[in-house]
Amino acid sequence: MKKLIILFLLISNLAAAQGIKKLFKFSTFYAAASGGTSLSDVDVFSVTNGLETSTIQTPFDYNLAFGVRKIARFGYENRANTFYDGTETSWSDGASIGKVKGLEFLFETDIKRQEGVDYVNQNHFIRYVGNWYILKGEYLQDGFADIEYFETSQRYRYNVGKLSLNIGAVQRMSEPYGYDPLEEWLLDNGSLHYTYLALQEGYEVDVYSNEYFDPNGELVATNPEVWEEVVIPQMLSDYTEKKRNELDNKMQQSLVVGLDYYYYKKDFWLHTWLNLMPWHYDDGGSFSYHNYNDGKQWYDYSGGMIFGYKINKHLGTFVEGKYNKYWNREWYDFKCGVNYVIF
Repeated sequence: MKKLIILFLLISNLAAAQGIKKLFKFSTFYAAASGGTSLSDVDVFSVTNGLETSTIQTPFDYNLAFGVRKIARFGYENRANTFYDGTETSWSDGASIGKVKGLEFLFETDIKRQEGVDYVNQNHFIRYVGNWYILKGEYLQDGFADIEYFETSQRYRYNVGKLSLNIGAVQRMSEPYGYDPLEEWLLDNGSLHYTYLALQEGYEVDVYSNEYFDPNGELVATNPEVWEEVVIPQMLSDYTEKKRNELDNKMQQSLVVGLDYYYYKKDFWLHTWLNLMPWHYDDGGSFSYHNYNDGKQWYDYSGGMIFGYKINKHLGTFVEGKYNKYWNREWYDFKCGVNYVIF
């Protein structure tokens, strides 16, 4: 929430400086809902106490999207729909430089359920591009990839024709990625003392009657197999999430170098960008990522490419994608294909 407040304060200050009407000119506010059938019902059979049948049902998928965006479209981007419906994918939003100079911004929240899993995606950023500098603030939460951070950057920009080079500093705030709550419970042989951990978390074990109870006193297993294969994995997942949530966010200062290249014609276009963070400040804290990387530096990077080529009036090909790797966590999307028009 603090990260969102910072972004809203930034845009509020800009609104006061430029005027509300000028600031939001050409921007679009949108709210949309979509949904559809998820996985089909699955029948599960058991013969433990005679033939028993149960049905696993997966609730329908849905997506609730809310946002406002003011981002100029590149030449290869077509507004296919009359309205924004929240399902648009604009990978060029990840580039350091937009099509036009000046201020651009995006605030979007998606509340989703996919195949029975609920999660939230958020992508908010404010970007100002000048002749020789780039300023940007961004908050990203990808519930499906389990990544969340707040990032600000200040970069010097140098243009070489259609190529824009930049260098500067990045400040990222996130949970201390790399921290493993289970490490302190590992034995010398590498095994995990999971039963003792479960007892510390409030579980109870009656070894004489083979009964296992959760912290609420409910019976969750009547044999060691179910205890080890079903209950313990869920307990470890809950414990890991709880310990991660107890920690405060950590600030990471890094050096960043990047490039953006954009070339467009009606029959050929190439848009690519790359951001590399080769050096990170070690503050010596207990949860510094350096501690989880043997005290060494590491490379964080992100990039993307959008390529299209109309070979002739019938045949065309395209490749589009983006890739991110922060703190050894990866998330990416891509698509490619060939179109052949018959007429």
